[in-house]
Amino acid sequence: MANIFDPSKFGDIEVANRIIMAPLTRNRSPKAIPNDLNATYYEQRATAGLIITEGTPITQQGQGYADVPGLYLPAAIEGWKKVTDAVHKKGGKIVTQVWHVGRVSHVSLQPDGAAPVAPSAIPAGGKTYIIDENGNGAFAETSAPRALELSEIAGIVDDFAKGARAAIDAGFDGIELHGANGYLIDQFLKSGANQRTDEYGGSIENRARFLLEVVDAVSREIGAGRVGLRLSPVTPANNITEVQPQALFNYVAEKLGSRGLAFIHVVEGATGGDRAYKQGDTPFNYQEMKDAYRKAGGTGGWIVNNGYDRDSATEAVGSGYADGVAFGKLFIANPDLVERFRDNAPLNKPDSNTFYGGGAKGYTDYPALESVA
Repeated sequence: MANIFDPSKFGDIEVANRIIMAPLTRNRSPKAIPNDLNATYYEQRATAGLIITEGTPITQQGQGYADVPGLYLPAAIEGWKKVTDAVHKKGGKIVTQVWHVGRVSHVSLQPDGAAPVAPSAIPAGGKTYIIDENGNGAFAETSAPRALELSEIAGIVDDFAKGARAAIDAGFDGIELHGANGYLIDQFLKSGANQRTDEYGGSIENRARFLLEVVDAVSREIGAGRVGLRLSPVTPANNITEVQPQALFNYVAEKLGSRGLAFIHVVEGATGGDRAYKQGDTPFNYQEMKDAYRKAGGTGGWIVNNGYDRDSATEAVGSGYADGVAFGKLFIANPDLVERFRDNAPLNKPDSNTFYGGGAKGYTDYPALESVA
């Protein structure tokens, strides 16, 4: 029976344990360039079996929040090299979450103040994080998007491949495609955001086309064994909705099974909220989705996420339900989460007031067990 502390292999990525650091937007990379403080933050958490970095835009058009690190500037690649070097020197493994936000953006973040792009011109609603006219971090309503022209889609697929290559050039062990939480890939997948009438809209097969084209493009560029994918079948994050989530994600899982990916990372329920959340009348069956993936030949690691603790993670891995469990807020507050779990030690509590923006406070100053002792 597997244990959360056992080593494993996700595709081409060997991991020392099954305790995964989830991607966490922290807004501490001004001008989209990773810095020394970012390197310290990730280095502190290098005992995770695998670190998945915060979402990292592939282009300026793909950016939806201020002060998140990117993959589209030479200076950003150099900045990321500091991060990956620091983690590797501590014996850790790190992949970056490759990101295009689609409609979840603001004109102040877009090239030349243009409208954000999306499958259809349907506003996301909600808020995003920008730098206001006084130079301060602030939350603002997302801007109305425009629908992508059919002729533009291939270029964005290519941007994902270029972003994946940039990540490898920066020293990452692989990438995670962000296909979750109402961002661009998820917008194409789900009927509430995709009302296209061409080959990228309408049927489940058409709505999944963009995702599969991106997966294939990045796999050709860096090898499928270094590519993971995050999905969130029923989350309402960023006002995303889908009327047939089970049918959609069973289909997606089946199509992914033959593609040799390193891992599938599933956000169960509402991101950061109720794991039992459902869209529609029927609870989502995550085991059924996983079975569709395995029956189609999928051998990548199956990582679960959302509200797990030490005991529930131990059960998930021990029962074979999951190959790894990703933790977000617990890793924010506990850089040595693996050691704390191993010793069943008390956990620091995260300070939500310092999640987004700022400096070292609430970022690199959470004490490790040895500091407490």
